[in-house]
Amino acid sequence: MSDYPIERIRSDFPALQQRVGEHPLTYLDNAATSLKPRSVIDSVRHHYEEDSANIHRGVHTLSERATREFESVRDRMQAFIHAAHREEIIFTSGTTAGINLVANAYADRHLSEGDEIIISHMEHHSNIVPWQMLRDGKGCVLKVVPITDEGELDMDAYADMLGPRTKLVSMVHVSNSLGTVNPISQIIEMAHAHGAHVLVDAAQAVPFTSVDVQALNCDFLVCSGHKLFGPTGVGVLYGKRDLLEDMPPFLGGGDMILSVTFEKTTYNRLPHKFEAGTPHIAGVIGLGPAIDYVTQLGLDKIEAYEDELLEYANAVLSDIPGVRQFGTSAKKAPILSFLIDDIHPHDIGSVLDTYGIAIRAGHHCTQPVMQRFGIPATARASFSIYNTREDADRLGAAIREVKALLS
Repeated sequence: MSDYPIERIRSDFPALQQRVGEHPLTYLDNAATSLKPRSVIDSVRHHYEEDSANIHRGVHTLSERATREFESVRDRMQAFIHAAHREEIIFTSGTTAGINLVANAYADRHLSEGDEIIISHMEHHSNIVPWQMLRDGKGCVLKVVPITDEGELDMDAYADMLGPRTKLVSMVHVSNSLGTVNPISQIIEMAHAHGAHVLVDAAQAVPFTSVDVQALNCDFLVCSGHKLFGPTGVGVLYGKRDLLEDMPPFLGGGDMILSVTFEKTTYNRLPHKFEAGTPHIAGVIGLGPAIDYVTQLGLDKIEAYEDELLEYANAVLSDIPGVRQFGTSAKKAPILSFLIDDIHPHDIGSVLDTYGIAIRAGHHCTQPVMQRFGIPATARASFSIYNTREDADRLGAAIREVKALLS
């Protein structure tokens, strides 16, 4: 894309200015966590240097400034995912915390023995384990939609699983280990036709594509700040207001109350009912400029650029004998999971690191995906807004060195 300002973008990310040994850093571990632009780093530093105070409860200037900045991020996230109401934005510690909140505050209250929850074979562990815990405690039935050899959902199997006992569908929008972009609108529509509610794991989706919760009509959606170029330890749960209002708090403590006596506690209004205790204030404040950065660049432009980059990188890897890719769906995010001959993925990652190339090697918290393909792990190269064709070329050249050294 000739109008994509790649050089300016790369200059905005201080981590990219470093070298690893003798080589410039080639960062291809974006599905695990993204690098942070200077605006995010400066925002966090400014909070700690100038406004390091608790929020909501203070009457002094520092607290009031910190509160304004913190709550402004709620407004920016509301606009970013097109929520109808600002109180539908709940700050959490991340995607995992958001899923667990829904499992404990919504599903545990509304599901009974024999009720069915549907997930998929490509889910991250954080979207498997909470539902297993609920199943074991409540006697619910957990159904798993299989995936094809290309790493796509078997939508016919999903349709067959839906029924009168289906109460909740919890599905990933973009797979972190395969890159598959699921037909999430269709998934939601089909679930709603059977009266089920839907939670969307959008951790990998929000940095890559535009997400509109009202257009999707999802009931819940979760994402993490650190994959969206923001700080670690902060995330967002979106929920439809009527559902959130009906849910009891998940955690008890400060800020989630209106009044407390030894006889009775009255809970606070949304969104504070679900934000007990002192939050990760600097993390939320740092999420604000991350949202601004992606918004100003434009998600349509980001997706188009990353689609082109994926096509190029895929061609580079496909041209290397002995490279086997996993996740070859027609629509996918810029994530390439692969093996080289019989070389262990950890060895691949270690050798690539000597060339300054950062990838991820392992099961990517998706062990069922690895079991589906009969492998213990993969090497995963994941691209983002600041990566280039030159990065893909470096990856390809280094993979050829891995083959020469270890095959």
